[in-house]
Amino acid sequence: MRRKNNHFFFIYSFLIVFLITVLFSNFLAPLNSLPDNFYTNLEEIQDCNKNKTLGNLYSIDFLNNTLETGEKDEKSGTIIFKLFGFIPIKKVRVEILPEENVFVGGVPIGLTVSTNGAMVVSNTMVDTKTNTVSSNKLFKNGDIITKINDKVISNVEDIEEYLINLEDKELNIEIIRDNKTKNISMNYIKNKDEQCKLGVWVKDDISGIGTLTFVKNNKQFAALGHPVTDSAGSNIVPINSGEVYNCSLLGIEKGKIDEPGQLKCLFKQSEKNGSILKNTKYGIIGKYQNCENIIDSNLTAEVGGRLSVKPGKATIISSVSGIREEYEIEIIKANYQKTADDKSIVFRVTDKRLLNLTGGIVQGMSGSPIIQNGKLIGAVTHVFLKDPTKGYGVYSDWMLKEMQI
Repeated sequence: MRRKNNHFFFIYSFLIVFLITVLFSNFLAPLNSLPDNFYTNLEEIQDCNKNKTLGNLYSIDFLNNTLETGEKDEKSGTIIFKLFGFIPIKKVRVEILPEENVFVGGVPIGLTVSTNGAMVVSNTMVDTKTNTVSSNKLFKNGDIITKINDKVISNVEDIEEYLINLEDKELNIEIIRDNKTKNISMNYIKNKDEQCKLGVWVKDDISGIGTLTFVKNNKQFAALGHPVTDSAGSNIVPINSGEVYNCSLLGIEKGKIDEPGQLKCLFKQSEKNGSILKNTKYGIIGKYQNCENIIDSNLTAEVGGRLSVKPGKATIISSVSGIREEYEIEIIKANYQKTADDKSIVFRVTDKRLLNLTGGIVQGMSGSPIIQNGKLIGAVTHVFLKDPTKGYGVYSDWMLKEMQI
């Protein structure tokens, strides 16, 4: 009988420990999904505690209520998360949000980038001697060629120059595919003039449009909200250089289910107005030469951290009507994110004016600022293909972090 009781005791004990572990893991899930370093300030922490943003179980304190000031302009500190208000369970290093306001964007911009490498732009190969086209089993549309044998490839000309003096027939080609390095072995092809060719179509420049998110007082800007990618959308394009241009809206193609609309814009490459310094997962970072007609000096906002973002009413700023205007949206979800992602916020367009103009979110609106409670909290990044009234946004602090060039 005693052995049977011991048996049940161990089973019950195991179940209790298991349930406690599961419950405690669920309790900690929101905190474990936060990055180890992010932007915030004392006001946001106080609001987070007051509004119980992280739930009824948690509170946040500055450790010893002290801030550390470094040699740089920004400040940093440590905050501590507490369970039931007194049990410390997680420490996080934080950057303190800058006190300066930024100029809010919302206007379309033209952009061009020169790739650091040569991009494959077709899933076919051509026999340059017979002009026959076949399926490409080596390369994929969007692959970026960065090296042939020991030759570093920065652009299309580098490939042509290398192949002219080629002696070895077998080529070891280094490419970037799905943001990972891969090696391909192949033989070159000769055309009718006995010139060596790879037999694939490549290019080394990309152009398009997006929306300006914000500009700092030093003319440094953030835009787009997501990276410039290859035509297949799988590679974040490494860039040698890039330029931005003032842009004019010509028309709008409304979004429909499975048919993302687009802004139809015009920009002249002879009218460069700034440079792109970085192409990041959360948009492009650059610097303007002249901010005239780009910013509205009366339209500024404080940059908000992720702790200030919550489900509910918000607005996006866009110039789809021809002038810069605010349009109402509803934030459905503010995702906890351990690592950076350009799908931080899920929202729905509720403004009838915007729905009548665009049908929701369309291509070219990426980068449109998201405002909540007077703070710039993020930027539009993507649209739901099955529902153009819904979209994703990225937290503004991911973008702010990338501006530390």
